[in-house]
Amino acid sequence: MELVSRFLPVPEQSFFLFGPRGTGKSTWLKEKFPEALFVDLLKQDTFRRLSARPERLEELVAGTPNAEVVVIDEVQRVPELLHTVHHLIEQKSARQFIMTGSSARKLRRGGVDLLAGRAVVRTMHPFMAAEMQSFYLDAALQTGLLPIVLAADAPDDVLSAYVSLYLEEEVQREGWVRNLGNFARFLEAVSFSHSSVLNVSNVARECQVERRTVQGFLEVLTDLLLCFTVPVFTKRAQRQTTTHPKFYYFDAGVYRSLRPHGPLDRAEEIDGGAFEGLVAQHLKAWIAYSGTATDLYFWRTRAGTEVDFVVYGDLGFWAIEVKNSAEVRSQHLRPLKSFRAAYPECQTALLYRGNERLLIDDIWCLPGEKFLQELRPGTNLGDQTIG
Repeated sequence: MELVSRFLPVPEQSFFLFGPRGTGKSTWLKEKFPEALFVDLLKQDTFRRLSARPERLEELVAGTPNAEVVVIDEVQRVPELLHTVHHLIEQKSARQFIMTGSSARKLRRGGVDLLAGRAVVRTMHPFMAAEMQSFYLDAALQTGLLPIVLAADAPDDVLSAYVSLYLEEEVQREGWVRNLGNFARFLEAVSFSHSSVLNVSNVARECQVERRTVQGFLEVLTDLLLCFTVPVFTKRAQRQTTTHPKFYYFDAGVYRSLRPHGPLDRAEEIDGGAFEGLVAQHLKAWIAYSGTATDLYFWRTRAGTEVDFVVYGDLGFWAIEVKNSAEVRSQHLRPLKSFRAAYPECQTALLYRGNERLLIDDIWCLPGEKFLQELRPGTNLGDQTIG
């Protein structure tokens, strides 16, 4: 699989690089820093030695004086190493430390704050369409854009094993949940909330567990970087809006692997959730890699009028609706018109599954596949859409 370089910019100072398993953190770092000293904590012998004596890291660094970059892979496995890294950074040497992690849970509890101001935080996302030499929307909606999946001979098998990896290697090993069966059922039940307003009480009823248990499960899922939520846009609100966020699994393929398929599950509903989720993960990556003051929201009034995404900040002020339809219908445009009536400063766009670029009532109607292929960090949405 031939790929162009990832869009993630390389910080000049020491940094944390977070991202779910399989997003290509280690591959990217080995390409960017081939001469670095790599400390791989997924190797059991390395893990055992540094767990028993974290200060051994200082000896490893001293023993490789020519290494200008030190990479500690999966640092959350031994959070105590951060104390040593902190000490080494304080020595004011020119050496750069890069610490990767696929879980923020143990680091948050174990001392990331020790490095506040000394190491910035960056995030690796699944591939963006523009990072790939060939991108096909239909394929992306089925298997997602995780590098580890796209590189596999049997992508479906990798996807089906992906969540099991987390259940076995992270959740079970660390003892983060008391009942692994309940957590597995939760992963399936919350898939029905993908691309929807999250109602924790409804998920709890579906799982037949207490509401606070589901809240704990959601915290674990977030800490494992397997999901994200999008808050409601409330700036200068003229109408009452909902208070609950929207929920998304971090990758469309992972969502499909968890979403039940059966006679009562409509294919168009699953496809629609996958399409909206794919747009969501692209917008998240685009904002993160751009490094500007821009945020992602959605808009939903108490009356039920909803716009899927609101981009607000340095990269523009846009309301974006996503429709899994090959044609644009008048009802598709009504939420955008309602939002524009409340916020006349915004620009509006509808992403759909057709092939024609249209302008209807001053609303850009854009082929979703083309939009994703052209979305690049640092580019204002208006420049991309209108240009």
